Amino acid sequence: MALPFTAEFISPLLANVSPKATEFGLYGFLTNSVIVALCVLGIVFFFSKKATTNMTLVPHKAQNMFEFIVEFLYNRVESIVGAKQAKLAFPLLGTLFIYILISNWFGLIPGVGTIGFDVQNPPSDRSFEAHFPLLRPPTADLNATLALAVSAFVVWLVLTIKEVGVWGFIVHTFGPKGGLKGLMGMVVGAVFLFVGVIEIVSIVLRPMTLSVRLYGNIFAGESVLHTLGSLLDKAGQPWSMIGSVLFPFPFYFMELLVGLLQAIVFTLLCSVYIQLSTAHDDHGHEEGDHHH
Repeated sequence: MALPFTAEFISPLLANVSPKATEFGLYGFLTNSVIVALCVLGIVFFFSKKATTNMTLVPHKAQNMFEFIVEFLYNRVESIVGAKQAKLAFPLLGTLFIYILISNWFGLIPGVGTIGFDVQNPPSDRSFEAHFPLLRPPTADLNATLALAVSAFVVWLVLTIKEVGVWGFIVHTFGPKGGLKGLMGMVVGAVFLFVGVIEIVSIVLRPMTLSVRLYGNIFAGESVLHTLGSLLDKAGQPWSMIGSVLFPFPFYFMELLVGLLQAIVFTLLCSVYIQLSTAHDDHGHEEGDHHH
């Protein structure tokens, strides 16, 4: 018995999920990613409120889970940036990790990123097809990831200036190391000056690299799941429904891992940036004091 569809019904088209957020009004402020972002914030606030209300010495389940998450994240941050900076940086870094993780995983809820409407322009050419989901994770919107990266950059700048000062940051970035004098000292100074310029360029580009890395991974995963789920759309029912569940299913586990890894990478890089700029170059002094 022949199958009720042939290869021509299995569309080879990689249906494009629109990289532009779908606007619903309010001068473009309310978009499909903003709606999900508000939902994610609601989840975080609800769980935080539930966990911190009527706290007891013997914690209830919500309090116990919340304390475990906070303590685990705080220890990880403290091991990178140190005890002093951890007290200042953890409120941002911990919030970033939780928010990014929930946002990434929210996009894996069936319907988020997939239920929407297709637009063809021109209608006769399917290569121009784009899919506009009604809901999409905020981390699949470059506006949201850039806002997260800029927020982290501002906090990094404040903590750095507070710890080492403006002049200390300049010396740390451009100052020659090694204590060489004479001609070699001038050569080494010129080298470190050039390295400092490269470092400044790297610092300025950090918000872009952080945001594009997170956005690219989540948006790519969203597009892959949508594409796999729509491979049998032209085959008709029930094959279309079976294909929309069967094909993307194995990739959901991979996207769960990707969502976790991207939250870790974003938070880890922010922590390393803070550690690099707030650490004091006093190893030589400590070593000299030890010999004395």
